[in-house]
Amino acid sequence: MAYRISELAAAVGLSRTALLYYEKQQLIQGKRQSNGYRVYSEHDLQRVRLIQQLQAGGLTLKECKACLEAKVDRELLRNRLQALDGEIAQKQQSRHLLAALLGEGDLKAWHQTANELAPDAHLDWLIKQGFSEKDALRLKWLSKDMNEHDQYMADFMKVFETLERWGPGSESDTLRAFEQVPGAPTSILEIGCGKGLTTALLAQHSNAQITAIDNEQSAVDALNQRAREQGLSERISAVNASMTELPFKPASFELIWAEGCAYIMGVEKALQQWRPLLKDQGVLMLSDLVWLTDSPSEQAVAFWNQEYPDIQTVATREQQVEAAGYQLLSSFTLSQQAWQNYYQPLAQRVEQLQPSMANSKALEDIGSELTIYQQCASEFGYQVFLMKR
Repeated sequence: MAYRISELAAAVGLSRTALLYYEKQQLIQGKRQSNGYRVYSEHDLQRVRLIQQLQAGGLTLKECKACLEAKVDRELLRNRLQALDGEIAQKQQSRHLLAALLGEGDLKAWHQTANELAPDAHLDWLIKQGFSEKDALRLKWLSKDMNEHDQYMADFMKVFETLERWGPGSESDTLRAFEQVPGAPTSILEIGCGKGLTTALLAQHSNAQITAIDNEQSAVDALNQRAREQGLSERISAVNASMTELPFKPASFELIWAEGCAYIMGVEKALQQWRPLLKDQGVLMLSDLVWLTDSPSEQAVAFWNQEYPDIQTVATREQQVEAAGYQLLSSFTLSQQAWQNYYQPLAQRVEQLQPSMANSKALEDIGSELTIYQQCASEFGYQVFLMKR
């Protein structure tokens, strides 16, 4: 049977242009009749159909020709199969991501990677998805999954609602740092005040006016109650505000106090953005999680790479302090008592809630942090950095 090119095209579902290209590549052989029309044989039709079957396996047209004209090159097929497996894996990853963005899967790994590669752009994107800055920051550091964020934070706050401390600290460490501040500051800004344990301590050991900020209203409320009970309301002003957009004029404070909170916006960014708020010769006290060894265990590295990828050595942080335009006055490591003050009540709270929150991801993550501390406590700690503008 003979086929005109239009008939062959209709039979195999290809365009006339494609068939002419096939002929140019000598995959089919049309014959020109006396009337000028080109016709193709049943053999040509079957050749095209066989080529289509080979192409369905991912072969290029050139590779199809090689398979038609000689014994199949098995190495070629192996290479093509390997490439195809790679393409399938990539497509599967793409599908997992799209499904997760639609709420049908776990987004944690994607959020972690995005935060590592493009932290500022990732934060802006989260805000554009409808999260407040407060929730966007909590998502970056706590829930790490926009689809599970609300439940995660509800569980997280349930754990911490009865605890006095939301991070490592002790009165003796706070006073040790405060005693090293030159002079007697009369205006203090405390960033990330929590429920006000440190705020009250600073007020008791100074005559300063203290402005304390936190982005969690329940913490601000707890601080206000503490100030009233201790008769400190006239010298403590509690504000619900974001540390990334502090509502204060330049050169407003002689001392800025930030215990264990700068990581939220990034230590280097905090050093830069908070500096203008200090008066000339003003002092910044900042504490941050650091490596206490140059060779931490794989277990500790794996955990903190997920929870705090920017963890650095003390030396690196001190270099960053000086690079940001400060004079480093002193630095020291928080005592183990500071950790016990935080982790012992937290461990008891986790044990108390375990029966009713057995499937809570937040509770699981907190438990993992407790475990890594028990196993690797000597490898990391909080370092206090005192610096002068």
